[in-house]
Amino acid sequence: MKIERAEVLGYCMGVRRAVEIAEKACKENPDKKIFTLGPLIHNNSALEIFKKKGINILKEDAGDLKNDFNNSVVIVRAHGVMPIVIDNLKTKGVSVMDATCPRVLSSQKRAADYAKKGYTVFLAGDKNHGEIVGISGHARSYGAECIVIEHKDDALAVQNVPEKSVLLSQTTISKSEYDVIADVLKAKNSNIVILNTICPATNERQKALVKLCKNVDGVLIIGGKNSANTKRLLRTAQELCNHAFLIETAKEIPKLFFSLKRVGLTAGASTPDFVIDEVEAALENHNAE
Repeated sequence: MKIERAEVLGYCMGVRRAVEIAEKACKENPDKKIFTLGPLIHNNSALEIFKKKGINILKEDAGDLKNDFNNSVVIVRAHGVMPIVIDNLKTKGVSVMDATCPRVLSSQKRAADYAKKGYTVFLAGDKNHGEIVGISGHARSYGAECIVIEHKDDALAVQNVPEKSVLLSQTTISKSEYDVIADVLKAKNSNIVILNTICPATNERQKALVKLCKNVDGVLIIGGKNSANTKRLLRTAQELCNHAFLIETAKEIPKLFFSLKRVGLTAGASTPDFVIDEVEAALENHNAE
């Protein structure tokens, strides 16, 4: 069996930064309770490591926040949150460490800036994803109407695209998905401002997967089943390869893959290096038997 990794896979810059911030929080605050507001990243293996280090997860709605937060640290996850959530935390005597991805922070700022100018803000992405919820919160904090578009049908259903409108995207949406939504909205208002807020790493990861699929018999996408970018990798692989599966750990490798001659590996932006290594090792060890 030949095993080939995609040229781009695993932790992106924003996730690696969030992990480093969490590790820093543990080292600098040995006597404090440490929490993340929602899962820091979308990967169960990584979250289990944080849990062993004493980092617990709070549900994202403010109603889950307890009152005894003095002498505690709360880490804002990589996907970001609504500004009102951070404001609420600060009133509870919490030390806040912001691990929001810099690219997401940029999207939050741009949405807020256009909202201040009276624009209607359209967001392309998953409406329940933390990143989209956070960005929409920044736009709405300045009184803007914010409309989330998940797919082409949503865009077609939009009745009115005001003269002053702007479109931004979730950083992990695929370019092809975004372009379709942008084209539909532009047909309704040719003056809509289309901003490119897709993370370059997302495009590079998709391109690397397309290239990989040409050279292998099957592809394993390694990552969290709740990860938006990982699920998009799976959809791409399923379109291009006869055998494509999403797994979280080496234990989930389908038996079929041990009989293939060429196996490709890619991984979502929240997948730790050690998990990728374990999957590759499992394939190699079976190959050596």
